[in-house]
Amino acid sequence: MHISELTVVNQEVLDAFAHLVPQLSSSARVPTPAEIQDMVDSRASIVLIARDSGPASPILGMLTLVVFRIPTGVRAWIEDVVVDTAARGQGAGEALTLAAIERARQEGAKTIDLTSRPSREAANRLYLRVGFKPRQTNLYRYDL
Repeated sequence: MHISELTVVNQEVLDAFAHLVPQLSSSARVPTPAEIQDMVDSRASIVLIARDSGPASPILGMLTLVVFRIPTGVRAWIEDVVVDTAARGQGAGEALTLAAIERARQEGAKTIDLTSRPSREAANRLYLRVGFKPRQTNLYRYDL
């Protein structure tokens, strides 16, 4: 599995977002080219992409690593992990997650957090397998 940071927004990337985002969430809209470019340009978000064997193979999945500084240190959050349904079970999710862990380490993060719905059983097994631990916390959301 070949993992790289998304640095250029081209038609292949737009097509991959259009294909993968609906698999991630049926209610989310696909980001516009400008919004994708904004993610790529932001210091806070690092979009990692997975390809089967090398830079010329199709994009199979993606993950967004958000890195930010707070008063107690640098933190990281993994968001929007998605692997194409046709490619699941081939190691792309694990490779993306391990690459995100390494990148967060390089950025000086003290911790990495993520959330995953209980219904995503394979994803939850993956996160436990690579070393994430469930936290005893309340997660709150305020809808705007």
